[in-house]
Amino acid sequence: MQLIRGLHHSPPYLSGCALTIGNFDGVHLGHQAILRHLRQKANALNLPMAVMLFEPQPREYFMGDRAPARLMRLRDKLHYLADAGVDVVIVAKFDRTFANLPAEQFIEDWLVRKLNVKFLSIGDDFKFGAKRLGNFAMLQQAGKRFGFEVEDSRTFCLDELRISSTAIREALAKDDLQHAQNLLGKPYRILGRVIHGNKLGRTIGFPTANVRLHRQVNPVKGVYAVKVRLKSGEIFNGVANMGKRPTINGTIQLLEVHLFDFSENIYGQMVEVEFCQKIRDEIKFPSFEALKAQIEQDVKTAKAFFAK
Repeated sequence: MQLIRGLHHSPPYLSGCALTIGNFDGVHLGHQAILRHLRQKANALNLPMAVMLFEPQPREYFMGDRAPARLMRLRDKLHYLADAGVDVVIVAKFDRTFANLPAEQFIEDWLVRKLNVKFLSIGDDFKFGAKRLGNFAMLQQAGKRFGFEVEDSRTFCLDELRISSTAIREALAKDDLQHAQNLLGKPYRILGRVIHGNKLGRTIGFPTANVRLHRQVNPVKGVYAVKVRLKSGEIFNGVANMGKRPTINGTIQLLEVHLFDFSENIYGQMVEVEFCQKIRDEIKFPSFEALKAQIEQDVKTAKAFFAK
């Protein structure tokens, strides 16, 4: 899969494509259905299959810290998009210039001249361009004018519920990991690199692997039973805390994972943390002894869960 960061980097041989546009946060079951259909259309037209993403996501640009929690970082999206058979991913930088780009100019400069789009799959509620004046009808008219087909990427449902990133975030906020998994088509996971922390965990008998998040708003918070896949492919059970560590007056969100029966050095490794069961919310303890006692109980709870 080829990654293009900004269309000023688009290669000359991308002379046509079957394209879809969106955030693809979570690459959930609805996204997967859109991608399967786009793959079929791309094959039928003998075109590369392309996805256009935005970084930051538009709501992050406009809302800042008030934006909804991300389900996935860009790195994770690219991993799952490659698995879905996408040939090209265009990452458009969403900044003031892009936000103020007139809808007509986006169509003519980006879709027609730079990408030479032949087939476009887009939601009928898609809004784009300055003041969000661009819409599905405008794209249909442009398609007739410039010679590309526009198709509505219809909404997909599970048990009559629309599958969306918002619905998945709501499920995670309610600690309904099973429902989130049903909508995602896979367990909820976070991928990240193990970094050095303050090493307080080992002083109370619970060394942790601290995972860098690169984001301050996360869809899950608290203590969980987790499975962790290492670079080697080995999987270990453990208990994890996602939060700011109020007992030590922490201010930055961190994912701390204690692996059971594990003593290897994995600093610098990319790991995949799968959230299996919520144990409790994060709270501030009056002392490290109280924290240690609670972690001992958390470990017992997690081990009992995995023993089922």
